[in-house]
Amino acid sequence: MKKITLLLFFTVLILSCNSIKTTEKALNTGDYDKAISLSIKKLSKNKYKEKNQPYVIMLQNAFFKATKRDLAKISYLEKENNSANLKAIYTLYHRLKNRQEKIKPLLPLNDVSTGENVNFNLVNYDNKIIQAKENYANYLYNNGVDLLKSGSQNKMNYRSAFDAFTHLNKLIPNYKNTIKLLEEAHVKGTDYVYLSVNNETNQIIPRRLEDDLLAMDTYGLNDLWTVYHSKKNNFVKYDFDLELNLRSIDISPEQIREKEIIKEKQIKDGFKYLKNNNGGYVKDSLGVKIKVDNFRTIRCRLYRFTQFKSSKVSGLVKYFENSSDQLVESFPIESEFAFEHIYANYDGDRRALDDVFFNLTKLQSMNFPSNEQMVYDTGTDLKERLKNIITRNKFRN
Repeated sequence: MKKITLLLFFTVLILSCNSIKTTEKALNTGDYDKAISLSIKKLSKNKYKEKNQPYVIMLQNAFFKATKRDLAKISYLEKENNSANLKAIYTLYHRLKNRQEKIKPLLPLNDVSTGENVNFNLVNYDNKIIQAKENYANYLYNNGVDLLKSGSQNKMNYRSAFDAFTHLNKLIPNYKNTIKLLEEAHVKGTDYVYLSVNNETNQIIPRRLEDDLLAMDTYGLNDLWTVYHSKKNNFVKYDFDLELNLRSIDISPEQIREKEIIKEKQIKDGFKYLKNNNGGYVKDSLGVKIKVDNFRTIRCRLYRFTQFKSSKVSGLVKYFENSSDQLVESFPIESEFAFEHIYANYDGDRRALDDVFFNLTKLQSMNFPSNEQMVYDTGTDLKERLKNIITRNKFRN
């Protein structure tokens, strides 16, 4: 028992020493906030505990050094007089306040070496934070307005303006007319794309296939900056055209392939008396003839039929930029669909057939799908391939 107690004591002592060394290292290497966090963690458990007293002085030193560094940084940024620094200044003032708020619950803290309370010289940064916040908000607003005015045909400027107004609205909700400007930036920064299907195959494609290919609501492609239309809106100026040009439709002839399979199996067919090599009956110890199973071979001829028909649709997806009337990119697209149905009949003893073959004999031939249905079924996969092309190749990044 004494050994266990001593072991526990030394373990706690080692852990305590390691914790102090980790905090000292953070303090000495300039990682003041880590040193503050480690000290607060220890002191919040028991600030009166003797072994936790070193953390009091380390906390004070780390706090003073962190505060001095942040204030020096703020002073430097303010002297630069660069509006791009306003976010950093606001963030630094917030950090100064948050650091103090973490320490306040522990106060007062006592320095055991002097017996006096440790002074942290806490400062009220509220006015500084309010002013820094207003300066930063004003910068975001003016920057967004400037980007909105200078956007012209450059939609990326409108999107940057949208980002500025979004951040501003989170910082100070309903600041001036931010909501209105946010909506304006979004509308002006959005790309509108018109999707069309062109049949260049000299064949009639099913109307419902064309409708399905143009059903943009089922693609799930619209995002923050891109809206797709399959029906032209006269009030919308389209930035891009996306064309699906169907070039060829190939449909194979209807085929029925036949294959003959012969299956054999041995089955029990009663019994017979066991005979020895001399032709005599073999008997047991009581003189009774010994019976054994009698096997015979059964045979079945299976006729397996495979109905097959396939279709393939090929085309080209083209991206056009309407402002320059230029072809941006093109991508080949191809899709295939196969109809296959297997059934069978047999001649002979069906007991020779495995379950897989016998189940085929329960099926009947089917009507082949029409050419129109084949093309439509091919289009289901074609639509997914078109979606993948669009998803992988955005109009603007």
